[in-house]
Formats: sequence, structure tokens, C-alpha cells
Amino acid sequence: MTRTPEKIVYTASATTTGGRQGRAVSSDGVLDLTLTSPKEMGGTGEGTNPEQLFAAGYSACFNSALMMVARRARVDASAAQVSVHIGFGPEGQGYALTADLEVAVPGLELAQVQELADAAHQVCPYSAAIAGNVPTTVTAVAAA
Repeated sequence: MTRTPEKIVYTASATTTGGRQGRAVSSDGVLDLTLTSPKEMGGTGEGTNPEQLFAAGYSACFNSALMMVARRARVDASAAQVSVHIGFGPEGQGYALTADLEVAVPGLELAQVQELADAAHQVCPYSAAIAGNVPTTVTAVAAA
């Protein structure tokens, strides 16, 4: 199912040059990063890479979705932590991704955290964007 916004309230724009061995800059200049492949892929690992950027964006978005569904359930999830692990590897003639999310909310039982995480997965725009395209797991974990 495709979800389309009723109204676009913000558009992010970034431009890259040089691919995985280049530079990424946002249209407002706030983001300006050197890109390098990770050591596991033959690079220097001295800069960031697309998978790290995707993991960071997905984590932030999912955390916001989690706090929204928790608020609706009258549960305090303000200290929630969401770790996103983006896997990258060969698939056929190209490459593919996986996404594994770990959700922790201090003070809540794992079953309740899983329930909130499952609800957040249903409303998170990143989750919707990759649904059916990227194998994804969402798992409640104990808070550190």
C-alpha cells in the first residue's frame, strides 16, 4: 500500500558527488560530509557511508513514531532508544539491504515495548517506504 502525504510540509534535498568515495551536501549546507566505503568493503572507513546515514535517519524517525504512539497510549517513552542496523550485501547481479531495529524503553516491560514498537512500525514513514522491499525486523530489547 502506497502512503502519500496530504500536504508536503518539508522537503529535504542533498547532492552527492563521487559516489561512495565522495561528498554529500544538503541544500542548506548544514549537512556536509565526506563519504567513504567502510573497511569491510575495501574503503578507508574514515568518512560516513550511505548505510550509516540511512540507519541514523530511520532511527530518528522511528523513535519519533514510537514516542507518538506511546503518547496516544498514555505511556512515557521519552527515554526510548532505537538502534537501527542496516545490512548491505550482494544479491543476484546487484546489492540489497536489510534493516534490524532494536527498541528499548527504560521502565517498561519487554512485552509492552514490543507492542509500542509494532505500532510505531505501522506509522513510521521510513518503515512504510521500505515495506516489502527490505527485510525488516523490529525487536524489543532490555534498556541498558
